[in-house]
Amino acid sequence: MYAPLLDHPVIAPLAAAILGAIFGSFIGALVVRWPAGRSILTGRSQCDACGAQLKPWQLIPLISYILLRGRCAACGTAIGWHCFAIELSAALIGALSLAVHPGAEGLAIAAFGWLLLPLALLDLRHYWLPHPLNAALALGALAGAALDIPPDWTSRLIGAGAGCGGLWLIALLYRLTRGREGLGGGDPLLLGAIGLWLGWQALPLVLLIASGLGLAVALVLQRRGHDLDAATRFPLGTLMALAAWPVALAGLSG
Repeated sequence: MYAPLLDHPVIAPLAAAILGAIFGSFIGALVVRWPAGRSILTGRSQCDACGAQLKPWQLIPLISYILLRGRCAACGTAIGWHCFAIELSAALIGALSLAVHPGAEGLAIAAFGWLLLPLALLDLRHYWLPHPLNAALALGALAGAALDIPPDWTSRLIGAGAGCGGLWLIALLYRLTRGREGLGGGDPLLLGAIGLWLGWQALPLVLLIASGLGLAVALVLQRRGHDLDAATRFPLGTLMALAAWPVALAGLSG
């Protein structure tokens, strides 16, 4: 029965949006708690300002934030908008994936976006691409391949090797010529996992879009008076994640 539901033009995107909002709530907790060394899976959710434990109705993705008008019900402190934004982003990823690609392929593209989202956020905030999340992304790609979701195994495996190996080689050459690190250790692994999802044919486009996004950010920062030089850090993982999911959504994978 699940196949017709995945193909339904209204039910499938709506269900994927709801599922995405739920995943987004977990992702929001992950990107806040993990870098702080707090448990992700255990412990009751509570207000960061007053410590009041949140009731079930205060934990409904998207809806609770709207009902509470962005404030804690106990102390009235403003709740960070980023959690709402993450839940909304994950919901849109699910809805768009199933609207554009009904069926199992759309669900796989949604999963790709949901796995990329925490990696993009952690790299943006902390320049950190955790190995467990990169591994989860790679395992998701293997699961898609096992279910015969395009691209084929050959394209995926070449993409994994080219993505990881190519970026690792660039990082090595940069270190040898400049005497300092130019890329984090998670960046080659992330591009390898992206290649495993999309196939090697999509990697040039992903890198081109990521480079364009980076250039646009640099221009905006310069116009705002920020001094940029060779040592300025950019979250390459965030840029690659932002580039990779639209490529998958547009059906431009190998």
